[in-house]
Amino acid sequence: MFDFPKWKYFVLLFVVLVSGLYALPNIFQPIPAVQLSGILPNKVSASLKGDIEGLLKGNNIPFQSVELSKDRLLVKLDSLESQAAANDLIRLDDKIAGKFNSALNLAPTVPDWLTKVGANAMTLGLDLRGGVHFLLQVDRASTETRMRQRMVSALTSMMTQREISRSGSIDSNGDLLDFKVLKREDVERTRREIERTLPELELLRDDGTTRIAARIRPEEVTRALQVAVEQNIATLRRRVNNLGVSEPLVQRQGLDRVVVQLPGVQDTAYAKKILGSTATLEYRAVNMSSNFNAADIERSGNVPGDSAIFYQRGVGAERGPPVILKKEIIASGEDLENAVSGVGSDNGQPEVTVTLNGAAANRMIDFSSKNVGNLMAVVYRERIPVDRRIDGEIVTTYTDKVEVISVATVQSTLGKVFRTTGLGSEEAKELADSLRSGSLAAPMDIVEERVIGPSLGAKNIESGIKAILFSFLFVLVFFVFYYKMFGVISNMALMVNLLMVVALMSLFGATMTLPGLAGLALTVGMSVDANVLINERIREELRRGITPLQAIEIGYEKASGTIADANVTALLGGIALFAFGSGPIKGFALTLCLGILTSMYTAVSLSKSIAALVYGGRKVKSISI
Repeated sequence: MFDFPKWKYFVLLFVVLVSGLYALPNIFQPIPAVQLSGILPNKVSASLKGDIEGLLKGNNIPFQSVELSKDRLLVKLDSLESQAAANDLIRLDDKIAGKFNSALNLAPTVPDWLTKVGANAMTLGLDLRGGVHFLLQVDRASTETRMRQRMVSALTSMMTQREISRSGSIDSNGDLLDFKVLKREDVERTRREIERTLPELELLRDDGTTRIAARIRPEEVTRALQVAVEQNIATLRRRVNNLGVSEPLVQRQGLDRVVVQLPGVQDTAYAKKILGSTATLEYRAVNMSSNFNAADIERSGNVPGDSAIFYQRGVGAERGPPVILKKEIIASGEDLENAVSGVGSDNGQPEVTVTLNGAAANRMIDFSSKNVGNLMAVVYRERIPVDRRIDGEIVTTYTDKVEVISVATVQSTLGKVFRTTGLGSEEAKELADSLRSGSLAAPMDIVEERVIGPSLGAKNIESGIKAILFSFLFVLVFFVFYYKMFGVISNMALMVNLLMVVALMSLFGATMTLPGLAGLALTVGMSVDANVLINERIREELRRGITPLQAIEIGYEKASGTIADANVTALLGGIALFAFGSGPIKGFALTLCLGILTSMYTAVSLSKSIAALVYGGRKVKSISI
């Protein structure tokens, strides 16, 4: 008698219902949206929501809703055309430009009751739908400025170590460094030391005076730019990893550009903020001889050559009082090994605990040991984009936000780890995230931003789904024609198999790409193989003269071992692809592995249960196969 345990039916019913539940969100397609988040200290608010609604209505741009959450504002729109028009209108508004980040987005439409049980739509890759594309460019001028500052510091340090006295400070004009030594006999010695220790500099011809002039070699500027891009790529990859994006792409384009593609990203405004973030810290010495009359120096403009005017953080848009700081940087964001935000145990104020690398720690120890009782300042730097319409075109410019957030007395020798205060709680958290993932070696501007939506991926989606549907349809027709009732049973197993694969990929948060669709089509083919093995084995047993029910029982039993062998071999290949592949290859491998596991279950257990429902528990003279 051919039968199937009743408890297994309950297991199968549970599996099918859960698979249906977690595959269901994929029928709800995301809609175009614009997302806003505040540039600290600005925050989204109910009044901003009202302003956005009024702005859209006043310009006759149709929208579905404007939703306010704790740290973002989401404007849901009817079409991609409305999305583009709304984004241009919002980011150019005087109340928003320079105060809020706006970004294109795709807003999910999955019902709340599904998301509450953890059922979310499967993320689609950039080649299908969803995700964001950024093109970033290194600020060449900033790279050259930082290189000049480094050369000035290196020259100063070299002359101090060799006990060479100079007259005044080292002037930098473009790529030219210019200074005078006090003693004529030190000129030649200084030139020899520059050639030996600073190969980045090219000495200009000796004019017979105590003046020494050198310029930064052009090839060194190019090399510094290349190094900055490589370091920035490594930093961007760490930042992308912190975003938790699956199958991201970060690669160089040309000399000074980097392409970043983030498939399936929903919070594009935060991604934009983290990727383009140049927020960093600088630790500088306060010019003690000039700081007591900083206001007078500001008015007169007579700033010492080795110093510059900075301003303390004020209230709102107002800047605080001036501070005269040395140009030389003791340590900066790129010198940090770690940064953790928290609250001070002694004062309850937000703080960032930083850990310096070895070289910066030595500089900090050397500086602090010689300057106990003097002042040291912490400078906060951030690069903020501002959009303006010029001659009918939207142009993005960048303003540097530079503030002194802390001026404190050096009370003892500082070491490798110390605290930085003067920040708000959210600012401290974001700064720690940015510093921990790495400070950019040179500022980068986002010169192109695209959300890859339905208009670009629709063709790929249509082609991929059509391929799967037609392959599935051909299989269904062939099975019914060739295997009769057992063809219908096999088709039901195939449909449940596809349902389970989609459900598992949605549950795991996997990204479906075009190669992933190919893996899905291949899964259908592998499922067919398993069902063909079972059906042919049953037919073989019937030809031997065994009774129909015995033939079904033996067919499933003997085919199971062969199916397992074949699928385990394919599974090992899929695991190898996933382990050693990257990007789309991983998507293909994941779909393939999940499809193999589910097909082994549906081809054997599910189809057998349906066959038992049709033929089990009664006498059967013949079966339709």
